[in-house]
Parts: sequence; structure tokens; C-alpha cells
Amino acid sequence: MSTPPTNGNGSSSTSKPSNPLKRVDLDGHDLPPSPAPSSPRNGRRRYALATELVYTESKDQYGASSVPIYQSATFKQSTAQGGQSEYDYTRSGNPTRTHLERHLAKIMNANRALAVGSGMGALDVVSRLLRPGDEVITGDDLYGGTHRLLTYLATNMGIVVKHVDTTDAEGVRSHITDKTAMVLLETPTNPLIKIVDIQTIARAAHEANSKAIVVVDNTMLSPMLLNPLDIGADVVYESGTKYLSGHHDIMAGVLAVNDTELGNKLFFMINSTGCGLTPNDCFLLMRGVKTLAIRMEKQQANAQAIAEFLESHGFRVRYPGLKSHPQYDLHWSMARGAGAVLSFETGDPAVSARIVEAARLWGISVSFGCVNSLISMPCQMSHASIDSKTRAERQMPEDIIRLCVGIEDADDLIDDLSRALVQAGAVTVTLDGFHATGAAEEVGKAPLTA
Repeated sequence: MSTPPTNGNGSSSTSKPSNPLKRVDLDGHDLPPSPAPSSPRNGRRRYALATELVYTESKDQYGASSVPIYQSATFKQSTAQGGQSEYDYTRSGNPTRTHLERHLAKIMNANRALAVGSGMGALDVVSRLLRPGDEVITGDDLYGGTHRLLTYLATNMGIVVKHVDTTDAEGVRSHITDKTAMVLLETPTNPLIKIVDIQTIARAAHEANSKAIVVVDNTMLSPMLLNPLDIGADVVYESGTKYLSGHHDIMAGVLAVNDTELGNKLFFMINSTGCGLTPNDCFLLMRGVKTLAIRMEKQQANAQAIAEFLESHGFRVRYPGLKSHPQYDLHWSMARGAGAVLSFETGDPAVSARIVEAARLWGISVSFGCVNSLISMPCQMSHASIDSKTRAERQMPEDIIRLCVGIEDADDLIDDLSRALVQAGAVTVTLDGFHATGAAEEVGKAPLTA
């Protein structure tokens, strides 16, 4: 396999000047046509984000208001030499994918965006920048799939992975060495809803090692609420399956960067492995993105009401929209909203299981970001790939319940949750209402700590 392109425009002195679309790598081997760079035609956002999410630019020959699905694996060329057209093979580029990527670059405040088959696929692409002996510094409260991939890299690929408390920016700085190739962050963390100071850590990482790249998983907030590239991140990735799509009917992942060379390297990996998002899924993701603002607005309002409801009835709730969250101020210094994922504790895994199973409107499922509300016990589901010993070391309560709030009527969601709490025996019912009881009451009295 030829080496990845490293210069700014992906060309070299051996490029044929007669064909501006012709590109070669550092070894002089032809690269396939590419939609790179997938930058928005008119640069960064010009309107409010809610408007930009809906407003798209298209040069469709028939003036289609919705981008067509180019369901074609190959594209005809005009001569035997090939390479005259922007596209030749969908693994390398497709008009539907280009349209989506340019739109994503605009809303993510990026110079380039790339779409792949899943959120974990996006992280896999980033991880291919690593070499044996490289160090990765990351959090001790991670999505289970991220933990699984990092464990594989550490076990089989010679990558050194350090799990640290990323809420302690100075602590993170102390772990950075000349071997640190990547700092991988999530905020809010999942499921403990801890807040990470991206800006401070990014600055510290770049000062300590200029070669280190800061990678942020922004899935929990989406571009609607946070743009990590604006505050120091080098690479941002998201699971497009979640808020960007919003309906849990596709799998997708998104990458965004500002650095041209870094973008070229990531595209090289995507083209080499063939993990680019399919045209049909690009169409569906584009359709979902257009309603992100209105969905997120409703989901956040519902999440705030539910978090306040649970807290007022004596439960310990983890949600950055509550002033009781120890990192409330830090979160709002970076983000434009609190998101729609929260968690609470009962102190007893058996009680938690009964609550989850008693809910009717809340579907028992992994994932989040969907229009439907979901409920789960992360230690048994999304984070089960993290062994119980490690979960205990990272202070992840086995009883924690995660609520991923949808767009239903808030009163209906609260009524359904109330019935589940009563049915599970998690509350004491009185003439004045009900309140957390037993272990849940004791846990609720202990404040959250950063």
C-alpha cells in the first residue's frame, strides 16, 4: 500500500498539470479521484445554526431540492486514461457523500468532514494514525465500545493506553510525554456525565508535545451544542447514528478536522479500507441533520424537566442542566446546552432493574439521540464490555440508570417513570406524593463530586 499523502493539497511535482483532478501520493502512485477537500463551497456558517442545518447548496442539474441518491458503484470516464471526472468509484467518492460531507463541515465549523459507516468506524480511522509505542491518554469513564477498541490496540498493536481522570486538567498534563500521540476525550462522559475541560487540556497537550493530536468524541452534544474544533481539538468525531440522524434507522460516523494534512491522512485511510458511508445512508443522514435543532430543543426541554423531577423526589441525578452538578459552570462555559442524556442512582442494582423493566414508554435499549426515549442499565448493557473489576475501580455504580430522553410529551414520560418507580419499590408513597426510599434515599443525600 502506498504511503498517505502529507502535503497540503495531496499533489506533488509528478502531478500532470493538464489535469487538475489528477492526484498522486508521495511515491508517485496515482490516487483515485476524490471529493477532497469536502469544504463548504461558501466557507463557514453565515446564518444561525438552526438555519444552516436546513439550508443546503446543490448544483443538481435538475434543481432537485433534496440531494439525489447516486446509487452507483462506478462512474464512466471520457478517455482510456481515466481520471477526468471528480468521481470514478464510490469507495473513493460519491456525489451524495460529498454533499453530506460539505454540509457537515459547515455545521461543525470544520475545513473538512468525512462520513463513514459508524461512530466506532470513525474512531478506528483515527486510531490508524497511531504506531507501535505511541501513547494514548484518555478518560476513565468511556463509552464501552471505545474502551473495547483501545483495549485491543493496547493488547495487540503495541499502543500504550493510559486511563486517567480527565476532569483533572492538571493531572492529564502530568501524564503527557514525548511519546503521547493522542489525547482522546469525551464530554459529558457516559454514563457518569462528568465534564471535561477541552480547552485547557488541548492547550496543555499541545504545549507539552506539539505532535500530539487532541481527539474529541462529541456524540453526547452534537454540533448543535458544542463545536470542539473551536476550542482546541484537532479531530472531532461523532456517531451519526445518534443525534445527527435522530431516528436510529442508520449506522453512521462523522469526522471533522481543520488541518489539511490531517484530513488527507484520514481520507487516505477511509479510501484504503472502504469504510465510507453508503450513498443511501448519506441521504438518510442528510435528511436527519436538517431536523437536529428542533429535535434537540424538545429533547433538552424534556430532559431538564425529568432531571428536576427526579432530583426533587430525592434521587441523585447526573445532568449538567442542574445547578447541583459540580461542573455546571465549566459545562456552560463551553456548551450551548445540556444535552438529553442523564443518569440517576438507586443504590441497589435489583431495584434499578425493576425500574427499567417496569417502564412502558421508555424503551429498554442501548444508544441515545433518538426521537424515542430509552432507558438502560449501562453496566449491564452499553458498558458491559468493561469488566466489573475495572468498573469498580472507575467508581461506576452498578445500579446507575441512564435515561436518553426523546421528543414525547414530558408529562407522559414523567408519569410513566413515576409509575415505574412506585412499582419497583424505589419510593415511599404518602398523601403528599412520593420520595426516594431505602438505598436510593441515602445515595440521594450524598452530593455529587467532580
